[in-house]
Amino acid sequence: MNGKLYIFGRHPVLEMLQSEPERIVKIFMKDSLSKAVSEEVALLAKRKNIPIEKTDERSLAEFSQGGNHQGLVALISEAKALDLSSWLISVKDISNPCVVVLDELEDTHNVGAIIRTAAGLGAHGIIFGKHRQAPITGTVYKTSAGTVGKIPLISVSNINDAIRKLKENKFWAYGLDGAAEKTIWQEKFDAPTCFIVGAEGSGMRAETKKLCDVLLKIPMERGVESLNASVSAALAIGEWKRWNIEHRP
Repeated sequence: MNGKLYIFGRHPVLEMLQSEPERIVKIFMKDSLSKAVSEEVALLAKRKNIPIEKTDERSLAEFSQGGNHQGLVALISEAKALDLSSWLISVKDISNPCVVVLDELEDTHNVGAIIRTAAGLGAHGIIFGKHRQAPITGTVYKTSAGTVGKIPLISVSNINDAIRKLKENKFWAYGLDGAAEKTIWQEKFDAPTCFIVGAEGSGMRAETKKLCDVLLKIPMERGVESLNASVSAALAIGEWKRWNIEHRP
């Protein structure tokens, strides 16, 4: 991507204009965009000297790779992911922080949904691998509803090494596993928390599962398929937040 990517859709572009305008290189807008939206975009872009180019449906569809662009696309510079050591320093004074580790997720929609949930529920970071992992694309921005910039993204070369480092820093590693004996309702989240979310279909890798301190499941009725990665992550993070609110000093 040469250090740049396209985000699309009104909400992601407007969110970027408001929160991280310095990352926007150029905005592409359809002529038929509603007056209210086009005027809002133009006003925000003018304040930061961001160029706007009127273009056609074909170009917008190409930029968004067929995604629902809603007449608006922005070319942005890629966000700089944090390294794990820097992130650990940033949360050292937080009581019981929560981080979500993505173990080779492939679906960008799942990644975006997990980022949105984690940001909305107050988690403190998302850890993802540099390889064999769905990249942070325009679809991720769209699915996350503009929350990508609201939660730290930590890029690591090796997921298992990252989990080991978290454990060295007093994090408890919880693997989300449909076959686990213990449910998310039976755990006390009274220490720094790391939720590990496995890949769609195959789940966590065997070596990663061995690193978990506890395996947790979402209790499901018989005959019902297990939940997908993003929904499982949402329920787990929600339980972490509930527990910490109810047991707040």
